[in-house]
Amino acid sequence: MKLADFIETNAIVPNLKSDQRDEVIIELIEGLIEAGALVAKERDVLIEQIIDREKHGSTGFGKGVAVPHVKHDSIKSMVATIGNSSVGVDFNALDKQPVYSIVLLASPADKPDEHLQAMENIFRNLQKDTFRRFLRQAETVQEIEELIHEADTHQLQG
Repeated sequence: MKLADFIETNAIVPNLKSDQRDEVIIELIEGLIEAGALVAKERDVLIEQIIDREKHGSTGFGKGVAVPHVKHDSIKSMVATIGNSSVGVDFNALDKQPVYSIVLLASPADKPDEHLQAMENIFRNLQKDTFRRFLRQAETVQEIEELIHEADTHQLQG
């Protein structure tokens, strides 16, 4: 599975407007809805589930990145988007540092294996210093798309 298989490039937000965790989640979910990747009528439920998940345990795993995620019956196929913040967002990350790059993943409830594969792929790339640095520096959708392609074709090293 490649990042390009599930990242909805039409929903990428290279410059998030908000610097608040819940508002960032809303911004990313709305981007996926506008791109046609999620159903608008499920907006509030999905946002509520992701925020509730954050309250029980942060998805900010440190090093300036967070991976909020949700599984729901209304989601027909797995989809993700990426948002970057120039000022940083408090995700209550494990290292207590601000988050600058957020990968939000939404998966069908009945496909847990796909969800795990996508999470593994996301985390494998986010563990690489080079990927994180280039992602944080990306200022356009095109730059993020190119980074995804490089990651998928193994052009990026640690």
